[in-house]
Amino acid sequence: MTRWLVAPQEFKGTLTATEAAAALADGLRQGAPGVELDVAPLADGGPGTVDALLAGVGGERVTRTVTGPLGQPVRATYGLLDAGNTAVIEMAAASGLSLLAPDARDARRASTHGTGELIRDALERGCRRIILGLGGSATTDGGTGALSALGWRFLDAQGAPLPPGGAALKRLARVESGSRHPGLDSVEFQVATDVTAPLLGPNGAAHLFGPQKGADAAAVDELEAALAHFAGRLDSGLAQTPGAGAAGGFGYGLVALTRGRLISGYALVARTLRLAERLTSVEAVLTGEGRFDRQTALGKGPGALAKEAHALGKHTVMFAGRVAPDAESEGSPFDEVVEVSTRAPSGLPPAEALRHAAGEWASAPQGDNPRRRSAHVQRQT
Repeated sequence: MTRWLVAPQEFKGTLTATEAAAALADGLRQGAPGVELDVAPLADGGPGTVDALLAGVGGERVTRTVTGPLGQPVRATYGLLDAGNTAVIEMAAASGLSLLAPDARDARRASTHGTGELIRDALERGCRRIILGLGGSATTDGGTGALSALGWRFLDAQGAPLPPGGAALKRLARVESGSRHPGLDSVEFQVATDVTAPLLGPNGAAHLFGPQKGADAAAVDELEAALAHFAGRLDSGLAQTPGAGAAGGFGYGLVALTRGRLISGYALVARTLRLAERLTSVEAVLTGEGRFDRQTALGKGPGALAKEAHALGKHTVMFAGRVAPDAESEGSPFDEVVEVSTRAPSGLPPAEALRHAAGEWASAPQGDNPRRRSAHVQRQT
């Protein structure tokens, strides 16, 4: 029997990875009833990582009220694995873009402080390993908000604490760590990234991710300069490390100032879900995400999965809510790209289409050959 792997990632603002996988599987069962489906909701260190790891190995959820990206209280959940010895924390739960309305996003002021509060909670529970997923952030503060919650002090020339947010880092004069949480000295800190971006430069934290967090061109330049000043003050030599620019430089701050180690979020989840083994038994791989753009190839789950599948000769299909003009390049691992949003009924307002995303997906695929399952957008590479 023909077997396909269905492994989409979350569609931000519309469907979780689990919901997207279920909707796509429903459509495939209607359009290709003779195909056996292996369903594996995907994550890569961003939103959905807690769900993926809890589904893979079991555990429990902990919910706390912490500080949101712009100071508002939010309820955030993280996972406990391995009889409580390991915590899995998504920074998106406390410091995520999804917690803010589009017109409220402010990359200059948004802080990771709430994520630090979750880390502190895990440390005080006695966790010996913390896996921190960095995707989906609203912040560009180099992780200084979280580090402040863990006892670091970031001070200006007068010795006053800097206000929250990345823009304030341009005034950083010194860093004090004497009050950091003692649990950090013995914990194993794995920092799971969904991208390979460095801290600085055109593919860095400010330029690549700032605009989606509410930064205009002037704010991007301001944040780039502030992060460069921050890196200069730490003098760690890690600014160009792949993954240092993840989550607005959170990867950089944690690795530079803690015992943290950058790891591939996708590789972590893939090991847990045994994706390498599951790939050997399928003929095609169907993945997806909300927006397919040049970031997809920089370590994000769908791109990483497709590269592995492509290397094994599997047919690969990308389902995306939107396909950006810069999405595809020579050497793309996708045999097909389907822009799901084009299936919305003509004239339907975008907000209404987003609310019915799962219904559109369920009706999308047709036929028993993935090469014929293109919607309105198809690109062969």
